[in-house]
Amino acid sequence: MLFLAPVMAVLGAVAVFPIAYSLYISFFSMKLTRPNRTPFVGLKNYTDLLGDEAFWGAVWRTVSFSLVSVTAIALIALLVSLLLNQEFRGRRILSTILLVPWAIPYVANALMWKWIYDSSYGALNGLLYQLDFIDKYMVWLGDQDKTLFLIANAFVWKEVPLATILLLVSLKSIPSDLYAAARVDGATVWQRFVHVTLPAMKPGFMLVMIYETMMAIRHFDLFFILTEGGPGSASHVLSWHIYVETFRNLSFGSGAAMSYLLAIATFALSYLFIRTLGRKI
Repeated sequence: MLFLAPVMAVLGAVAVFPIAYSLYISFFSMKLTRPNRTPFVGLKNYTDLLGDEAFWGAVWRTVSFSLVSVTAIALIALLVSLLLNQEFRGRRILSTILLVPWAIPYVANALMWKWIYDSSYGALNGLLYQLDFIDKYMVWLGDQDKTLFLIANAFVWKEVPLATILLLVSLKSIPSDLYAAARVDGATVWQRFVHVTLPAMKPGFMLVMIYETMMAIRHFDLFFILTEGGPGSASHVLSWHIYVETFRNLSFGSGAAMSYLLAIATFALSYLFIRTLGRKI
């Protein structure tokens, strides 16, 4: 125990204390604009959020972003993992290229996509203009109807490699005897995919859904660098709402309450995925 004491002390200082303190201040009306008045308000910070239209708007945009992103990541990763599970020339090179987005840091990824979407010299405008799909350069991130989709596209590009690796591991673990037995029984390619491949990939899908949902719900970098929640409130998601409330409005109590609601939602979704996809693991 003496050897573990320093480790426990460090963990307590950098992990347990911040969590406990943030929970503590979520029950107080703590604003840095009036530091000498921090009255205890109980659950008021939480109940106030239930009547806050801006909060529910941020929740709705977070759900939309997460649903589109995670669905796209799972489908693309499934297709790419099925491709990489086959033997063909250049498979190793393709696997290496696939890892490039994953190796790029989140901030660098956001800056890269900001350049791609730029309205004056962006690569997307240049490509579409050269192909005659557009007759003038577009302000992509200034369109309220497209902004959330464009940010989701950048998020998917970054996250697909890890999801593909997780699904590929599941594919590699399927015994070849199962496919041989299915062929003997006369199963078609589609029937082998539905009744052999997909059930065996449930552990991989469970990890992908849990991890990517957590990342999508909490993601902040792309929203901060690409749009800062705009245009208007088009990309004002929950993580951005927490940032604005905490560090711009300096309302730490309300920001902490929102953070805990976000953590509870993340835990609930993770539990749901484990219950639905992890039953036979």
